[in-house]
Amino acid sequence: MIAANTKVGPALNTLLHFDLDGSLDVIMSRVEIGQGIQTAIAQIVAEELDFPIDRIRVTAPDTALVAEGGYTAGSNSIQGLGEQMHAAAADARQLALLAAADRFGLSPDELTVAAGVISGAGGAGASYGELLNEELMQCSVSGIGTRKSPEQYSIIGRSVPRGDLAEGVTGARRFLHDLTHPGMLHGRVVRPPSYSARLVSAQTEGIAALPGVVEVVRRGSFLGVIAQREEQAVAAAEALRVVAKWHTDVPLVPQSELFTRLMDTPDEARLIMKGAPVEGEVPPIKIPLSATATLEATYTRPYQMHASLAPSAAMALVAEAAATGPRLTVWTHSQGVHPLRDALAQVLELPVDEIRVRHVEGAGCYGHNGADDAGLDASLLALATPGRPVLLKWSRQDEHAWEPYGSCALVQMQGSLDASGTIVDWNHDVYSHTHGGRPRHAEGSSGLLAAWHLDPPIPAPTPRLGGGSHGGIHRNAEPLYRFQRKRVVKHFVPDSPLRVSALRGLGAYANVFAIESFMDELALAAGADPVAFRLRHLPDDRRAREVIEVAARGAGWTAGVREGGAGEGTGQGIGFARYKNEKAYVAVVAEVEVDRNTGRISLRR
Repeated sequence: MIAANTKVGPALNTLLHFDLDGSLDVIMSRVEIGQGIQTAIAQIVAEELDFPIDRIRVTAPDTALVAEGGYTAGSNSIQGLGEQMHAAAADARQLALLAAADRFGLSPDELTVAAGVISGAGGAGASYGELLNEELMQCSVSGIGTRKSPEQYSIIGRSVPRGDLAEGVTGARRFLHDLTHPGMLHGRVVRPPSYSARLVSAQTEGIAALPGVVEVVRRGSFLGVIAQREEQAVAAAEALRVVAKWHTDVPLVPQSELFTRLMDTPDEARLIMKGAPVEGEVPPIKIPLSATATLEATYTRPYQMHASLAPSAAMALVAEAAATGPRLTVWTHSQGVHPLRDALAQVLELPVDEIRVRHVEGAGCYGHNGADDAGLDASLLALATPGRPVLLKWSRQDEHAWEPYGSCALVQMQGSLDASGTIVDWNHDVYSHTHGGRPRHAEGSSGLLAAWHLDPPIPAPTPRLGGGSHGGIHRNAEPLYRFQRKRVVKHFVPDSPLRVSALRGLGAYANVFAIESFMDELALAAGADPVAFRLRHLPDDRRAREVIEVAARGAGWTAGVREGGAGEGTGQGIGFARYKNEKAYVAVVAEVEVDRNTGRISLRR
């Protein structure tokens, strides 16, 4: 007999479910938002199990199925979940081999696995579903299985058609916004005219009498309508917007003053060492005696909206009193079903185990847009209509006005060259706001928008300086290049005039843009070829050097030639980075043409 192990870790049955019909359900703890991880995870599992990939179904994250799971963020899904699924599949294979050996009276070495069936020399065979009973699948992932080596791979590393693309292209695919459910109602929320506005009055009697309106919901400064049909909800929301009276006295900062405001607001400064902020005094800038030339440059990145293809949405269903199971079920395109569940429980004052949050793919977003907020909106409306699901959609106007923006940033650079044209001093000061406003359970505050408008309101969390390797503002602030002296400083500005949070890459692309642009400025001052200049400052990173060299060769880069060859006004530029200094190396060459008369820039290739 094979006993279940007692090691702490996710149970196999929370990750894999083998059916007797020869199919397999893979239960995800990370969400598919267009990056292709469902296909990649299916490849990993199929590889380790020798299982037909076309008989694998991938189940989206669901708090009722997966015991744990944070946010899908940071390009960590394959590195984290992929590693876990490698181990889980290898363990399941090993347990199935041991169970088959018991059944057939053979040693595991005498068995073979092909197409999801384990067979012995005498022709006897059984599927995973037949061999792995409920007790065995309660085993925790422990690493008892031997994984394949890359040389044995026949599925990983091969091109596998993505099962989610064809329906998206043809329009057959159903996103969260397309959900239908028996008895479903439609909801809309009427937002305040500004961040600080508070509802003074709203004459709702006439709104409640409009065609199809089921309920008008008011809780403090939170206003919403529920109707039988979507167009009725839209019309009622517009009418409610007209009669709602608000008070506000805090104007937004003019756009022309945003970067002045950023620099004038008090900040918390931390020196960045080995990719992470460290305590202690920030050293001043000192130009070394060996410097023969010193350059300065400032780069800015504006606030940016996610601008998802479709505005945020959610569906919620509150069970009637006599119902069993979760009291509240929420369908969401959030990137974290478990943190959203915990945040909802706090605001709604419900036990966590009475809330089920299920992921349904939306129209795409890398970062924190309005998806989580829509989950609370839908829940607040559904509480007014128990037993009937409410599909809540944001308007495009509300999406752009109320979603968290990607934080603006300002990067000040200073660098010095010696007589040989080598960088001897490098200074990088980056100023920005928080990049981490995703909702989670936090006593006394909430990251969910509607919570701020309830009575009493639950305020937004106070932004705090984040630590950790390559987090927030300081992501990719520390270059891979080697310099004699390097000073990288993060300036955290707590107060932002706009609501801000995570947008893909966080601080990385502002910092990389500044680093690579400044490397070009220094190369020009040194009279050096931009490719050769970069290689000179990467003496020990063989992979980085090879990536730059391969990109340059592929583009037909000619050392020292900045213009000409392809015609007057043409030239090439190169950019290089490694995301968070720990993931993929990337080098890109662009060939552009500049019309000297108009200043128009055209990309040639």
